[in-house]
Amino acid sequence: MNYRELGNSGIKISEVSFGTWAIGGAWGKTSDEEALKSLEYAMEQGVNFFDTADVYGDGHSEELLAKATKGKEDQIYIATKFCRQGDIFDPVNYSYEKVSSYCEDSLRRLKREAIDLYQIHCPATEVLKDGKVFEVLDRLQREGKIRHYGVSVETVEEGLICLNNPNVKSLQIIFNIFRQKPLEELIPEANKKGVGLLVRLPLASGLLTGKFTQGHVFEEDDHRRFNENGEAFNVGETFAGLGFQKGVELADQLKWIAEGRPSMASAALRWILDCKEITCIIPGFKNIKQVEQNLTALDTKRFSEEEMRKIQSFYEEKVKESIRGPY
Repeated sequence: MNYRELGNSGIKISEVSFGTWAIGGAWGKTSDEEALKSLEYAMEQGVNFFDTADVYGDGHSEELLAKATKGKEDQIYIATKFCRQGDIFDPVNYSYEKVSSYCEDSLRRLKREAIDLYQIHCPATEVLKDGKVFEVLDRLQREGKIRHYGVSVETVEEGLICLNNPNVKSLQIIFNIFRQKPLEELIPEANKKGVGLLVRLPLASGLLTGKFTQGHVFEEDDHRRFNENGEAFNVGETFAGLGFQKGVELADQLKWIAEGRPSMASAALRWILDCKEITCIIPGFKNIKQVEQNLTALDTKRFSEEEMRKIQSFYEEKVKESIRGPY
């Protein structure tokens, strides 16, 4: 395992880490037993960072992490998120009383004395512009309930707003071969300010595994079925905002990236890791096999300059115009 520093926070985390949305819920059938085995396996391979949220399975993924990391609290870093239990547009949802309550609930489920990284979970843009929520987080930090804080954002604009706050230690962004806009301004600016970058949805909801074909039907409780067009939350969180049919069509054109590499998925993850400013990727998983597959990115052949140019041109010419939603 390789480790990268989370901005200027002073902590080093595994460059391949994992998100726990899938094991919490909204990604089809899950098994707690399999999830716990997978978490244990990931830690055995050197993974020391996991991302979760209070709304993943209504706190269930936090509870699973508590079980998996019991006795390893000083070795394994956990990031969780808040605000989407309430109205993300209501200022009261970001008051000290409300955020402190969210924080206490997460601490109870995680069975920890402090949260390593507490993130605002894709809030309304106006909340970030107002900035009062950062004062609330500063207070929780002084109280010792959180060690560091960051923001999970939907757009480049939101990320740049957050970078104006000197105490923001990380940004969580959607960044993959289908979503390259952060490369233009956000990633360089975050690097300049010493802010870590966590990449969610590195495989574009599974499109970049290359395993899907047109006509595939997802389970009813899978967000890839009920949020394809942004019915439940931001459309960019599902298939990178492309929609399933368009996404499969584009993924088929990109299968060449797997040549000389273990799989299309490992290649897509390697492309992100080749960006030195990125702290880590946080792909999801449901079982040990998926953890193993994601970890192959560590040993996957890097992309040549010519391949990188080809991928950039593909994005500019074939992908960019088809992305829907705030970006």
